Amino acid sequence: MFGRKKNSDRYESDEYDDVDYDAGYDELDYDDTGAEYAGGPAESGPYDYDAVADLLDGVVDQRLDLGSVILPVPPGGQLQVEMTPEGTPQAVHLATEHGRLTVAAYAAPKSKGQWREVAADLSDSLRKDGAQVSVEQGPWGREVVAVTEGADLRFIGVDGPRWMVRLVAAGPRGAAGERSPLVAAARAIMSETVVRRGTDPLPVRDPLPVVLPQELADQLAAAHQAQIEAQQQQQLAAQQAQANAAQGIHPGVIPPRMPDGPRHGSEGSAMQQLGLN
Repeated sequence: MFGRKKNSDRYESDEYDDVDYDAGYDELDYDDTGAEYAGGPAESGPYDYDAVADLLDGVVDQRLDLGSVILPVPPGGQLQVEMTPEGTPQAVHLATEHGRLTVAAYAAPKSKGQWREVAADLSDSLRKDGAQVSVEQGPWGREVVAVTEGADLRFIGVDGPRWMVRLVAAGPRGAAGERSPLVAAARAIMSETVVRRGTDPLPVRDPLPVVLPQELADQLAAAHQAQIEAQQQQQLAAQQAQANAAQGIHPGVIPPRMPDGPRHGSEGSAMQQLGLN
């Protein structure tokens, strides 16, 4: 994307119900870059923002800026925004025809090696949950592959200056294999990712904040407000139904009609008038 860097700011290391939005960013062609990933690219990202900030203007229309990470969007990719109960974006996923890709950045110490520790902890946790876990070598070193009951997963991590970035590729059985289309797309995205660490002091392993583009944030806020209003309408309808039930009023139920019986007149019942009683 940016060409060969004179001074690499990336540390090498040895060593995981949504609202959908169409991102509308330009599609990227990965055909020329995918072949490089079998042995690993000679020079690639992920990049530190400070090292490539002056080059980003030329490709801004082809990237999705999420604050802490700036990503390319694969062809046909669709954004899935995961929200907290308070309506704050918690994670952003890229849904593709082959599976889902999730990129997140974390605070890290100045020394390298955080991904090695995270990968070890992740492997232990996955095994305890019953997953089949293996460790494979990828372009940036160690990658964790897990076969679970619900999906196949591949975790790719890279250490940077005071940050660590992790990509999770998740898909159906076989989707996390070394030469699968999903893994090729994952490595292409990782090689083009830019991490914006910022200067705020943060505890090690704390996730760097996700900030949505304004247009996407507005769409999401409108969708969230519509969801709240729909829930409020449902609550009002339920409360009204309870109130009606307490008064013996049941919407949609017609009270049974009493059968016609002998009518009483001023001179007695009809049977009495006929002399049958």
